[in-house]
Amino acid sequence: LTVDRDLYRYSQRVSWPLFRQSKAGFVSQFGEISGLDDLEAPRRLEAAPYVVTKNVSEFTSTGIGRTQDVAAGGDVKYRVTPNFTLDATVNPDFGQVEADPGVLNLSAFETFFREQRPFFVQGAGTFRFDLNCTAVNDCNTGEGLVYSRRIGRAPELAGTYSDTTSPAFTRILGAGKLTGRLPGGMTIGVLDAVTQHVTGVGGVTIEPTTNYGVVRLRQDVRGGETSVGGIVTAVNRDNDSFTSPYLRRRAYVGGADFRHRFPGGRFELWGSLDLSRVAGSAQAIAATQRDAVHYYQRPDVGLPYDTTRTSLSGDAEELQFGKVGGTHLLGQTSYQRRSAGFEVNDLGYLQRADQQSWSTWVGYFDRHTRRLYQRFQWNFNWWQYWTTAGLPEERAFNTNTHTTFNNTWSFHTGFTLGQLGGTYCYDCARGGPAIRQDSYFAPWAGLNGDDRKAIVPYFWVNYWRGDGGRSHSINLMPEVDFKLASRVTAAFIPNYTRKTNDIQPRDPVTDAQGRVIHSVFSHLEQKQLGVTVRVTYPFSANMSLQVYAQPFVSKGTYSNLRELSATPRAADYASRYQPYFDPTLSTGFNYKQFRSNVVFRWEYRPGSTLFVVWSQGRTQSADAEGPRGLGGNLRDLFDLRPDNGFLVKLSYWINR
Repeated sequence: LTVDRDLYRYSQRVSWPLFRQSKAGFVSQFGEISGLDDLEAPRRLEAAPYVVTKNVSEFTSTGIGRTQDVAAGGDVKYRVTPNFTLDATVNPDFGQVEADPGVLNLSAFETFFREQRPFFVQGAGTFRFDLNCTAVNDCNTGEGLVYSRRIGRAPELAGTYSDTTSPAFTRILGAGKLTGRLPGGMTIGVLDAVTQHVTGVGGVTIEPTTNYGVVRLRQDVRGGETSVGGIVTAVNRDNDSFTSPYLRRRAYVGGADFRHRFPGGRFELWGSLDLSRVAGSAQAIAATQRDAVHYYQRPDVGLPYDTTRTSLSGDAEELQFGKVGGTHLLGQTSYQRRSAGFEVNDLGYLQRADQQSWSTWVGYFDRHTRRLYQRFQWNFNWWQYWTTAGLPEERAFNTNTHTTFNNTWSFHTGFTLGQLGGTYCYDCARGGPAIRQDSYFAPWAGLNGDDRKAIVPYFWVNYWRGDGGRSHSINLMPEVDFKLASRVTAAFIPNYTRKTNDIQPRDPVTDAQGRVIHSVFSHLEQKQLGVTVRVTYPFSANMSLQVYAQPFVSKGTYSNLRELSATPRAADYASRYQPYFDPTLSTGFNYKQFRSNVVFRWEYRPGSTLFVVWSQGRTQSADAEGPRGLGGNLRDLFDLRPDNGFLVKLSYWINR
């Protein structure tokens, strides 16, 4: 147990027991309560059946399409023992969850979105098994063996068979999880979910019935100072003739990890070993080898690209050593390796296989109030990446400082120097040969206001310059948070990016086996603007209104079409490329999107809730930038015909 008292006037916190920032860990510093006897046991069963009705109107080429749906389901929580809880959901609906932010992804890699669905957010830490969590990247890559957004995602073959009205998600027929901790220190998590078979035009399967399973174990010893654990994940798809050429039938992953904090609590050793195996048709496994995670078809790496194989296996290892306790100086060094065949994206999230890296972080902390500041932190980061064969991909260092002043405003600044020495981009050619990279410089700065005030400003700026000055970008992120009256909160968050990329990859030209014949590039001039607005108004403790809206515009123009020359690793920039002509390629793009959610929530009795939700989407894309500026494009969004969704969800809580 810990008890905290926040003194906002002085930006201070008083806690029991005393929380020491020089010590590692948070829960490990909690106090203990003893002598609590004859307490009434909580009720073991909670159930929340619900009924929901949805009305969706969408504009199509033939007019307005309307669908009306009424469904029922429910959530159950059962306390199996005082230490273990079983959570189950049948036909869940997450229509009240905030929409994902707008993004235009021009890279070869999948965009990561955070999980927001309550069933999967609650207790997510029990199943967490990171793949790339270091002090250098602040554990913000999202890579791990369990990415619950895979469960119930949009049908994977949407659009493959000329269907234009695929659902935005796959219905989860049922899911359950068992979580808890044994008296001996063993933490257990078991998750299982089944998603529905989805058909498109003409009864073609666009998502097969799929089962997802996770078992996660972790044993603490030495009072939690040492732990060992393991995880197993499994995905099984009921493929048919429509899905077998595209989707893997089975995907299994196993992992083991350990953490050991040495006596004194100042130093820690952590490591993991992961094994993966996926299986399916030869066509599906060939596509797995060719995708951006693996790029087996690269002509200059010697990987065994085999179009006849029906399975693919791989492994990943990681070892970290760090100084996690101390008054001023902390640090960490980490080594990671992933084989080319390592694949976890059926239930996890992975951007890159065939990679090894070494990163080091050193940080200096001054947590004592001085004449000019309350807290000060200085960081130094160094990292290097190679392919598993040893080809250098990145070599960079970063330094940054973070200062909180006595008025609680804070200032952050730093810079990165990257691609030092001879480094090569494995993915720029989208399956073609590696390309030599030139160094880059990336400074940034941020200013955060006093969050005790009614109006709190923030401002961040990021700059990047590379390719010998031929490529550069600037990103501006102002934000203003409002605390209106005593209960209303609001946020206004613009995000502007101006980018010049002299070697923007385009879709490559491939042969019948999927091998790249022409790696194509263009000069890209891109502008992007998004504005996020959030408002929360609690009418009372049991009734609230939440509004989320985000217009988003990204547009750009391509020019100077080129392909790789015979010398992509040349030191001279111009010698790496040669002219290319393809009149079928677009000259640009203009992508506009608006997403909003308005959620009214009323807890009309304890645990029983009424949701009324209005969601709206407007989207338009074109193959040319167009003459209008970003402001004009934002205004044009509201001239587009909207897709509207209305949802009413009523749940009733039962406690037995």
